Amino acid sequence: MSIQNVKMISVLIVDDHPVLRAGIRTLLEKSPDMFVIGETGDGKEAEKLLDELRPNIVLLDLKIPNFSPFTFEKWARTKYPETITLVFTAHDCDAYLVGMMDVGAAGFLSKTEAEERLVGAIRCAVSGTSLFTEEQFSRAHRWRQDAGKKWESLTERELQVLRLLAREGCDNKCIAERLGITAKTAGFHISNILEKLDVRSRQEAVAWVHKYLPDSLEIFPG
Repeated sequence: MSIQNVKMISVLIVDDHPVLRAGIRTLLEKSPDMFVIGETGDGKEAEKLLDELRPNIVLLDLKIPNFSPFTFEKWARTKYPETITLVFTAHDCDAYLVGMMDVGAAGFLSKTEAEERLVGAIRCAVSGTSLFTEEQFSRAHRWRQDAGKKWESLTERELQVLRLLAREGCDNKCIAERLGITAKTAGFHISNILEKLDVRSRQEAVAWVHKYLPDSLEIFPG
């Protein structure tokens, strides 16, 4: 087949590491059927570029400052369902995997993957193939059973309290000041959190977060 007859695949790279973006661009543009239509390391700019460029594929990193990939992907599925999102990340944890599955990403790839795997994954995604593996589905099922139901049982206020506990080690007084509530109310929320997570102390609650949601309180929905 001549190159004139090849259907070109446009890719938008969303990653806050310029060197990595440059490497991905070089890799993809070696392929006769792909080109990088745009790139950014900023979440708001990613929305703008998706609006303007309508790429076939968004290659999405997860850890970008002041950016929720889950919120972005839900927005993208609603506005541009024809655009396919592939996660390409160094943060291969089960909470991220489940979250991106649930909001509609087509695949979840590790940055440790061989270069050929990324190129092949993009081609498969454009053809309509889901790229989640059986191993990833098993991981997602285990996480939902072990942690997901407990996480989803927490109210928005309880999530705010848990973030302050896990990220900053706040006591009741600190939590009360940060959230504009009384120390007694803060203690009430903590008691509810311990009961819902089935743990006995604040320390165990923090350990639960680090086990099931490593680094995820910044970007996970809720």
